[in-house]
Amino acid sequence: MDTANLEAFLAVAGTRSFSRAAEQLHLTQPAVSKRIASLEQQLNVRLFDRIGKHVHLTEAGMALKPRAELIINTLNDTARALGNLAGTVRGRLRLATSHHIGLHRLPAVLRRFIKAYPGVVLDIQFLDSEVAYEKVLQGEIELAIITLAPDVKPPIIATELWLDPLEFVVSPEHPLASAGQLRLSQLAPHPAVFPGLNTFTHQVVSRLFEQHGLRPQISMSINYMETIKMLVSIGLAWSVLPTTMIDSQVRVLQLPGVRLQRQLGCIHHSGRTLSNAGQALMGLLRESANLTVELE
Repeated sequence: MDTANLEAFLAVAGTRSFSRAAEQLHLTQPAVSKRIASLEQQLNVRLFDRIGKHVHLTEAGMALKPRAELIINTLNDTARALGNLAGTVRGRLRLATSHHIGLHRLPAVLRRFIKAYPGVVLDIQFLDSEVAYEKVLQGEIELAIITLAPDVKPPIIATELWLDPLEFVVSPEHPLASAGQLRLSQLAPHPAVFPGLNTFTHQVVSRLFEQHGLRPQISMSINYMETIKMLVSIGLAWSVLPTTMIDSQVRVLQLPGVRLQRQLGCIHHSGRTLSNAGQALMGLLRESANLTVELE
């Protein structure tokens, strides 16, 4: 059985789209369709139902998916383990990161990595932290540099890298901007823009209010910090932002005794052999984190 056909099958199954699978695999859509047709012919079953623009796994497709994942992951892990014996740092490194970390934490690290290891091809996906977590769990990517879940459970292994303090912010024109020192109970009744409902950051902020027996008035939930900052800056509501994003567009609120932060780090699957490239990147990330601590 051709592993390229299995990879095409998993890409279509994961994206539920032949066109998006083609983009992911850097192939044309007809090439992906040809691989799926070849696999269906080999197995003598139909793997997808194509209804209009929608693609759905058949019963046979659902049965094949976990087995195909096991085959591909085992082969990739074997290749990495054997490649590591040579001690060379090269090949393709699949990793994911959140938009915020990719913009504010990674550029310097990746610049050093590219310069030090020109034989490595970086395949970077910019995803919500929660989506990246699932992709590591399913074995689709090797490393994810993300906002860590409040409770990381096996088989995921997390390496804590940076503490990311969060500040409560409003626009300079907001009624609370000139209020001086505040309590959470004074903040809660005002409209808020929160990080997305399913995000790890949302969990961190919600827990703080729950601990004080408060329920904030959430008018909107957004996944992207840059969008949250824009909405705050125009006076729509209050929110929380990492200190790295604080500038003159927003005003930091003073809440004595309230400390809010999230943990940023790197995760990988305990059952997956890290490639030499993955280990090298982990080393640079740790150096960056230690340097950040020293500067602080």
